[in-house]
Amino acid sequence: MRHLIILSLCLASTVMLAGCEDPQGQDVDRAFQGVNVIDESNLNDVMLNVADPNEAVSYFQRATAEKPDRIDLQRGLAQSLVRAQRSTEAVSAWKKVVEHAEATNDDRVDFADALIRNNDWDRADAVLDGIPPTFETFKRYRLEAMIADSQQEWSKADSFYETAIGLTTRPAGVMNNWGYSKLTRGDFAAAERLFSDAIRQDSSLFTAKNNLVLARGAQKKYALPVIPTTQEERAQLLYTLGLSAVKQGDTEIGKGLLRDAVDTHPQHFEAAVRSLRALEGNVTN
Repeated sequence: MRHLIILSLCLASTVMLAGCEDPQGQDVDRAFQGVNVIDESNLNDVMLNVADPNEAVSYFQRATAEKPDRIDLQRGLAQSLVRAQRSTEAVSAWKKVVEHAEATNDDRVDFADALIRNNDWDRADAVLDGIPPTFETFKRYRLEAMIADSQQEWSKADSFYETAIGLTTRPAGVMNNWGYSKLTRGDFAAAERLFSDAIRQDSSLFTAKNNLVLARGAQKKYALPVIPTTQEERAQLLYTLGLSAVKQGDTEIGKGLLRDAVDTHPQHFEAAVRSLRALEGNVTN
């Protein structure tokens, strides 16, 4: 009898443990699944923002092969291809994203961006035209401005650039693009103002500094503007200004600027040396 009681208690304990075991195991599984989702999300962000672009491409290619219906992974692959400057592949990847049932207008804008990077301006224009005009974002207007520029629709371009600047807290890049648009139109004074504004917004933007010098050179302003530069940047700008002077027919001024560039550069400035020798050789001949 005593053995039967002990056996019954053991069986009851076993049943109780078994009854507790499954839910507890499920909770643990759910917890680990949650951790996996968080880890995956963090890894995706790292791959998009920190990792080498081609490594990110490989990662998202594997991920989309395993989970082909996940739009976030398709989007990650497309963004990584853009970062890796693999434009043709990026266009195909973004096309797949925008065909997904969960695609957004942001995705369509990114598709247009990829098309522009691949020099497919007409198709990019068509994609943007298909987005409702009520969808107003900085990137959308920046791309609209670039397309208007490519079609020489200057009034539209100016309007889009102005709107884009109002939609961002970091307008330096747009100001530089707008300035370059003015430069190509021959409006050098307006270009100079926009490049100066871009540099005030972001003093590290060397492209705007170089463009500013081009705009000034086109107006025969051969003194470097007062802007923050490193020694190497200053030498590069003197070089650009020297070539601009030569192009304007002011050869002697150009030669002087090239000499200044050679003297200013912290290392041997081969390009400036070659240009100066070529000019001096022509004068000698």
